[in-house]
Amino acid sequence: MTRNIKLVLAYDGTDFCGWQIQPDSPTIQGTLASAIGRITGEKVLPQGSGRTDAGVHALAQAASFTTESSIPSENWVKALNDVLPASIRVVEAADVPAQFHARKSATGKTYRYRIFRGAVCPPFLCRYTWHYPYPLNETTMQNAAAFVTGEHDFTSFAAVDPERDCHEARSNVRRIFESKWDNSAEELIYTVRGNGFLHHMVRNLVGTFVLVGKGTLQPQDVTRILAARDRAAAGATVPACGLYLVSVEY
Repeated sequence: MTRNIKLVLAYDGTDFCGWQIQPDSPTIQGTLASAIGRITGEKVLPQGSGRTDAGVHALAQAASFTTESSIPSENWVKALNDVLPASIRVVEAADVPAQFHARKSATGKTYRYRIFRGAVCPPFLCRYTWHYPYPLNETTMQNAAAFVTGEHDFTSFAAVDPERDCHEARSNVRRIFESKWDNSAEELIYTVRGNGFLHHMVRNLVGTFVLVGKGTLQPQDVTRILAARDRAAAGATVPACGLYLVSVEY
C-alpha cells in the first residue's frame, strides 16, 4: 500500500548548497532522499515546503514523500536520525492523506532573520547570525517593516530564481500577515509571516530595512520601492547565515 509521509525537519544549512538536489553538491533534499533510500530501498525524492538557499537554516521545514514501506510513522524519526548527519534532524513524522503535498498544500510560512549587534561576534554564533555592529536606528526599521504588510507585488525584493521556468508565468504578489523587528540580548531579530515568499525575498527586505536604519532611506521609501517593481530599487541581499525557516502552516 502506498503511503504519504509528512516530515518536519530542523537543519543547520551552513554546509549545504540549499534544499534543492544538485549533482555533486551536498543538499538537504539529496541527503534526506539518500537516507530514506537506505531505510526502504526505494528511490524517492521528498518534496519540501520550499527551497531554502545555501546556508539558510530551518527550525521546522516540512517535507513529504510516498513510500510502500510499512514502517510505523512513529518509528520514522529514529530510523532517519540514525542515518542522517547530525546537522539534519527529523523532529516529527506522520501519515497524511494522499493529496497532501508539502509545498502545494502550504498556506503560510514564518521566517526569522538574526542580526548580532555586539562589537565582537562569538565564534559559536557566527554561523547563525549576521554580524552587523554598526549604528542603526531601530525605530525607523520597525516603522519600515510595517509598510510591507498586506498584499503587494514584491518584484523589487525578488532575485531571479534560477529554478523557475522562464516560460512559466507566475505572480510576484504575496500577502504578508506580520512584519516586525524585536530585540533579544545583543541581537536584532526580524520576523515575517506570509502566504508565500519569493527567491531571496526575506534577505532583500532585511537589506532594505538596514538602509532605513542607516538613514540612507526613509521608512516611507518602502512604498516607493514596492511600486517600482524593480530589484535595483531595493537594498542589497544580506548573508544567508542569519535566516531561518521557522514554521510552515497547513
